[in-house]
This record gives sequence, structure tokens and C-alpha cells, in this order.
Amino acid sequence: MTTMSRYRCAALLLSGVLLVAGCSEKAETIAEKKAAASVPGAPPGGAADVAAKAATASKVEEKTDLIEFSYSYPVEAARIPGLAAWLDSDRTAQRSALVEASERDKAAAEKNEFPYHAHSHLETWQRITDTPRFLSLSSEIATYMGGAHGMQSFDTLIWDRKDAKRLKPLDMFESAAAFDNAAKDDLCAAIERAKAARGVTWSRDPDSPFGQCPVPSAQTIWLGSSDGKYLDRLTIAIAPYEIGPYVEGSYKINLPMSAAIVHAVKPDYKRDFLPLN
Repeated sequence: MTTMSRYRCAALLLSGVLLVAGCSEKAETIAEKKAAASVPGAPPGGAADVAAKAATASKVEEKTDLIEFSYSYPVEAARIPGLAAWLDSDRTAQRSALVEASERDKAAAEKNEFPYHAHSHLETWQRITDTPRFLSLSSEIATYMGGAHGMQSFDTLIWDRKDAKRLKPLDMFESAAAFDNAAKDDLCAAIERAKAARGVTWSRDPDSPFGQCPVPSAQTIWLGSSDGKYLDRLTIAIAPYEIGPYVEGSYKINLPMSAAIVHAVKPDYKRDFLPLN
């Protein structure tokens, strides 16, 4: 072996040792920080904060003859202890409700000699945007509780880092009525365009079951950001049957963040919104 070859082998061995040592040191550092944060007299929640910084996205899946259940949320939510705790609690509650309803329906099906098909709740939380103050999440939910078909629905939440609390987007506005007045005209026009893009003519006949423009605040509101600093994007998620038959599906309607909408925002949040120029 040449001198140069020996140097290369030694360098590779040394880099491998340093790599292993680096990984070991990192693992020990995290463990040491958690231990230090747990000693008597340490600030409350310190250990949870250390663990949160190393948290990863969370997903639970379960499939049996009784139920199919899935619930996930992104790493950004997992690294906020208060938010992760709420999501874990909600996941437990959703699963418990699903099991309770499924056991009841399965017993009824067996009593009446009907086939039972596993009920399901499949929920995925995703990051919409992450600004210095807010983490905005959207949720899409697919459920099946027997019958001809399943259903799709939506949810939403915002974590306010400044006040360390969970919000609904509507909480950031002066009132539901104020938001409705600011958003309704844009929503109605956008729905008409979205239906036309699907080849659907929207009958505005007041006697039609789907002829009325929906109330914006009664739908799911998603707030987003184009620059990671200000909330300047708005989407209204509309579930099946709200503005059309089931076969028409759901709609996700993007609205402009108009000056009227920003004007309806509460003073404490207004500086975090940016109207469309």
C-alpha cells in the first residue's frame, strides 16, 4: 500500500469515527437537555419544549373489521407542545366516537341480519402557512358510516404563538356578520366561476335547493400567506351538498384578501393581514 493510500484510509477511518461520535454526542445532548429540564426547580414545561424541538410529523393508522381510522398532523404542529397536545386529544376523541358508532351499527346490522361494512374516519391536517406569529392548518376529512357513499368535510385552525392559543379563523374577525358582509359578494361570484369551469350552470332560483349563495362564515375558512410574513390568502372550503348535489363534489374557492375583509379583522390581528393591492 502506498503512503498516499494509507493517508486516504486513515482519513476515511477518522471521518467515520467523527461521524459516529457526532451522532452520539447529539443524542446525548438531547437526553441531557431533557434531564436538565426535568430537575426540581427547572421552568415548567422545559422538558416538553426540548422534546418538541426533536418531534416529527405524527400519524396513527388502524384498520380492522370494525373500523378504519387515520389521523395525522405535520411536524410544524408536532413541535408546538400545546397544539400537539390538543391534536392528540382530538385524535383520541375522534377514534372513540368512531368506535362507539361502529359498535352500535354493527350490533344493529347483526340483529337485523344485514351485512356490516367497516366505518371510517380518515383525517389529514396539513400546513397552509407558517408566519412569525401564526401556524395555519387545514384538515380534510373522509368518513364512511354505512350507506351508499362516504362523505368529505373540512376543518381549520390557527395557532397564535404570541398568545399561545388555538384559534379558528373566524375568531380573528370582529364578528361572523362582519366577515359575511365583506366576503359574500366575492364568494358568490367565485362559486359561479368555479361551477362554470366544471360545466355546471348555477341556477339561482330561490326555490332550488342549491340556488342560494352560502353564508361564508358557515363554511370552512383557510387563511394563508404568499410571503411567509402576512396573511394575504383566503380559501373557502365547501363540502358536498352545500351548493350542489353529491356528484358535483366539494369546492375550494380562493377569494381575494380584499380591503373590506381586512377592515373586518379585529385590531389585535389587523397588523398581521395584508390586503390585495
